[in-house]
Amino acid sequence: MAVANQKGGVGKTTTTVNLGASLAELGLRTLLIDLDPQGNASTGLGIENRGLELSMYHVLMHEEPLDNVVEPTDVKNLFVAPASLDLAGAEIELVPAFSREQRLKRAIDAVIDDYDYVLIDCPPSLGLLTVNGLSAATEVLVPIQCEYYALEGLGQLLRNVDLVKRNLNPTLEMSTILCVMFDARTKLAGQVVAEVREHFGEKVLRSVIPRNVRLSEAPSFGQPINTFDPMSRGAIAYRDAAKEVHARVTS
Repeated sequence: MAVANQKGGVGKTTTTVNLGASLAELGLRTLLIDLDPQGNASTGLGIENRGLELSMYHVLMHEEPLDNVVEPTDVKNLFVAPASLDLAGAEIELVPAFSREQRLKRAIDAVIDDYDYVLIDCPPSLGLLTVNGLSAATEVLVPIQCEYYALEGLGQLLRNVDLVKRNLNPTLEMSTILCVMFDARTKLAGQVVAEVREHFGEKVLRSVIPRNVRLSEAPSFGQPINTFDPMSRGAIAYRDAAKEVHARVTS
């Protein structure tokens, strides 16, 4: 499942990390692939991404087996393939590369039987890293913030998912939308959720992630919310979202 949204700051990495940790908590072996050169998903799980010997850069550019890059985290059943700053250069280095859009897919295919879920944290742009993420995934999960410009850029993302589906990955579906940063004190947040549900119907999860201070504090401690503050509203909401995602997959 690729977690994608071209808009920055919409809680994409927060969602990847905390959804992954919540799936792992359900006893499901979960691999989180960090494709964002900033490496926030890696550091958010306590993996120091400076000076890494091997990272996703080596998987994409030097065909390093994914198994050699995967690191365990402090959360049982949760593993991460970390990003390093070198990934920023991979966007340019991939341009002349042979079969450049399918490199991640080939790497994942070699380990897919070892995991129940693979979550891919895509960068907030539509370069070759995101195209690799979409080419490797079967589903796309889109976090949408409950704010005024929520749906801005979504049309473009849907067009790009469609392009990748037609040209590179016929099985790809935009299957899931998760409303995040919900502020119950504002009328606008409720209106945005209603509008998103009206547009996308069953694709929108019933669970809504609240705006929660503990969620924004957790990454600086290198922990997902369900170990940092397991009883916080954010932790409960991501657990509910993970159960919903898993119920959809198994139904």
